[in-house]
Amino acid sequence: MTPVRVGLIGCGKVGLIHAAALSQLPEAEFVAACDASRERAEAFAARYGVRPFTDVPTMLRDGGVEVVVIGTPHPLHAEPAIRAAEAGVHVLVEKPMAATLADCDAMLAAARKTGVTLGVISQRRFFEPARRIKDAIDAGKIGDPVLAVFVMYSWRDPSYYTSDPWRGKWATEGGGVLVNQSPHPFDILLWLMGPAAEVSGTWANLNHPGVEVDDTAVATIRFRSGGLGSVVTSVSQKPGIYTKIHIHGRTGASVGVETDRGSTFIAGVTPIAEPPLNDLWTIPGEEHLLDRFQAEDRVRFAGLDATVHYHALQIADFLRAVRAGRPPLVTGEAGRAVVELFTAIYLSSRERRAVPLPLPGDGPRL
Repeated sequence: MTPVRVGLIGCGKVGLIHAAALSQLPEAEFVAACDASRERAEAFAARYGVRPFTDVPTMLRDGGVEVVVIGTPHPLHAEPAIRAAEAGVHVLVEKPMAATLADCDAMLAAARKTGVTLGVISQRRFFEPARRIKDAIDAGKIGDPVLAVFVMYSWRDPSYYTSDPWRGKWATEGGGVLVNQSPHPFDILLWLMGPAAEVSGTWANLNHPGVEVDDTAVATIRFRSGGLGSVVTSVSQKPGIYTKIHIHGRTGASVGVETDRGSTFIAGVTPIAEPPLNDLWTIPGEEHLLDRFQAEDRVRFAGLDATVHYHALQIADFLRAVRAGRPPLVTGEAGRAVVELFTAIYLSSRERRAVPLPLPGDGPRL
């Protein structure tokens, strides 16, 4: 395929991962980088051989871009995404899609109006162990998925929250562990189980007195399919322990993935240190495959930079989708569903009630 001309908006920590991925992809021609800081934009541009810009409208007008990848802090995703869509430029935005449903809906409306493709980064869907689970469910190997369990025991130290001025504040981050660390497993949960119908949950700040937002949350989910889900998500375990998603089927068979060992990686700061692995596989006649899956994935992991590799796989899927006129694996609608899920948990905690879904985009701002 003809390479797609791509511009990057946001030259911060996560921008480094996107730039590294774009630079190695045959599907991409990395041509522009935009950041509010002229110094950072020019340094980025010099490093990657692209044109620097300090404002989005100018890049959209003069940069010759067909796609933009947005890596700004998530409360700042909507404005550049909408501007790009209005200019007829396709948009791939970092997780979470936004901090509010109103922003998500404005982004989706702009994309639909102009017919551009809108996608959201959720590169853990491209982990081989996660895709094995999806393939097994789609093949009917566990029957209907009826119970999902997501547990994250991770850690963020005080320096993480002071590393950027927007972190740890409701006004500039939009939330804590639910908004920042949980969207990846939330997306996989919804990908495997289908849409959520009702959510009950609560949150707390257990051991991060220096920040305003949640560091721990628990929730239960009733899916439209009738299946149930349990969530425990936290960055209050020192050191971090693991992040796991287990899916149990109507036949009694179970499959699972440990997406992260220890603390989840910090984009642009720490690498993915250990391979994602299937840690549960009780499909009749396939129980013996678990050891083989783990061995294969450890060998594969040793030969790649996983922090960049899985972002590159998702960006390549998005660019191929743009050229083919098909939806990407992770759509804007999927990104909104994740924001709806964490919004419902905050709302349930505040109002002490179960929250039915879907939620309107003009609902309460949390």
